Amino acid sequence: MSVFLSFVIWKARRHEIRAEFSHPPRGQFLNVNGHRVHVEVRGKGPDLVLIHGASGSTRDMTFELAQHLEDRYRLLIFDRPGLGYSDRINQTGATLEQQADLLSEAAAQLGADRPIVMGQSYGGAVALTWAARFPDRISALVPVAAVSCIWASPLNTYYRIVSHKWLGPLTIPLITAFVPDAHVDKVLASVFVPQDEPKGYGAYFGPGLTLRRKTLRANGLQRANLLEEIRALQPHFGSISVPTEIVHGEEDTTVPAWNHAERLVSRIQGAHLTLLPGIGHMPHHVAPKEVVAAIDRAATRAGLH
Repeated sequence: MSVFLSFVIWKARRHEIRAEFSHPPRGQFLNVNGHRVHVEVRGKGPDLVLIHGASGSTRDMTFELAQHLEDRYRLLIFDRPGLGYSDRINQTGATLEQQADLLSEAAAQLGADRPIVMGQSYGGAVALTWAARFPDRISALVPVAAVSCIWASPLNTYYRIVSHKWLGPLTIPLITAFVPDAHVDKVLASVFVPQDEPKGYGAYFGPGLTLRRKTLRANGLQRANLLEEIRALQPHFGSISVPTEIVHGEEDTTVPAWNHAERLVSRIQGAHLTLLPGIGHMPHHVAPKEVVAAIDRAATRAGLH
């Protein structure tokens, strides 16, 4: 048994080294209250923070969207805590509020005291938390396919296992060691439905980064805690007072628009909702012009353009 465990750990570490070699960090590192935060800074103009979703990294935002924005915004593209190359905050799964606090402090270190904040999916929940809990650290809000309201479906088996107190630490090394990057790429493709995954996205994204042991654990714990955190956050949406431009695909089956965006818009005074017909969960890839237009509207409403 000990020989097998040693083999698993060796194979898992080998997978991690290969992933980090092929997809190294491309930004800079900040020390924020003792935590290392990875950020890519691009462009010039009003400050705009981009926050990726579950299982992601800065590469999700730099594949396409950043190219449409860096000509007129200074982009601060962060790896969320425990994902990409940002360190975990703790061993229990960083809360939405802890993540928003950390990233807003990181932005302030770079001179962005009140940036526009755009977040997609889970990152949208972090952006909403930023606006609700730290209103003096934000100028405008753009939730894209954002998780914002409670739901009835149970946590799926995968997340139940990787977030479990003892099943997670037992199974995660096996996943890292033996699950091929191609499987992650297949899962990624399913998130784009009904659109196709953009050509070259999987190779650029770096599925192996998602399969690292610490990343799997951090992501699993964050996802497992999300429902109760959203339940606690919902009552505070009414306090959001910055210009808010919500973007959501009508065919999003991962975070359905009817249960999230269409309810969220009524809870934030003055919020504007753009529903995208035929678009799924990844509008920042398959409808980037519409997302950019929403960001531009938010910037104009905030007096930044």
